[in-house]
Amino acid sequence: MSVSTSNWQLSGKLLVIALAMFGFGYAMVPIYRAICEATGVGLITQRDDDAKDFARNTQVDTSRKVTVEFDANSRGAWHFKPKVSSVSVHPGELVTVVYELVSTQPRPTAGQAIPSYAPQTAAPYFRKLECFCFKQQTLGPMQTREFPVVFVVDPKLPAEVDTITLSYTFFEVAGPAS
Repeated sequence: MSVSTSNWQLSGKLLVIALAMFGFGYAMVPIYRAICEATGVGLITQRDDDAKDFARNTQVDTSRKVTVEFDANSRGAWHFKPKVSSVSVHPGELVTVVYELVSTQPRPTAGQAIPSYAPQTAAPYFRKLECFCFKQQTLGPMQTREFPVVFVVDPKLPAEVDTITLSYTFFEVAGPAS
């Protein structure tokens, strides 16, 4: 085998590797989204554009009640808590709860709330019409704010689920998103 043929084979192999690396890098975003959606993470802060129509057109199931528990954690310069620890709701009923956020810093701070649900199978049935988790929040120095969460539990929630825990973790971020 000549040096020229060997160089062409090596060049071809390197080109294939480079193309494979480019393809993998290009596919990372859709792969990441698919993994997030499969694990429930991708649905975290997305606005449910159909929730208002759903809440307007759904029937309240008065034959059963679901307990919704609220939890709050913070990472950074915040005190963060729900105003109530739980509510008992009929599936299909429109509910509003309030979370309180207090900045403990003498400077403006920005943060983002990330929700999680337990059991995780309940997440698709927990429809939020309004939530502070849809966007970053900025608080002034030592400021206190209250944030409503307006939601409805889908009546199609499996019957074996009688308690849902909604937990938020509030993280400090470097600054408002552009």
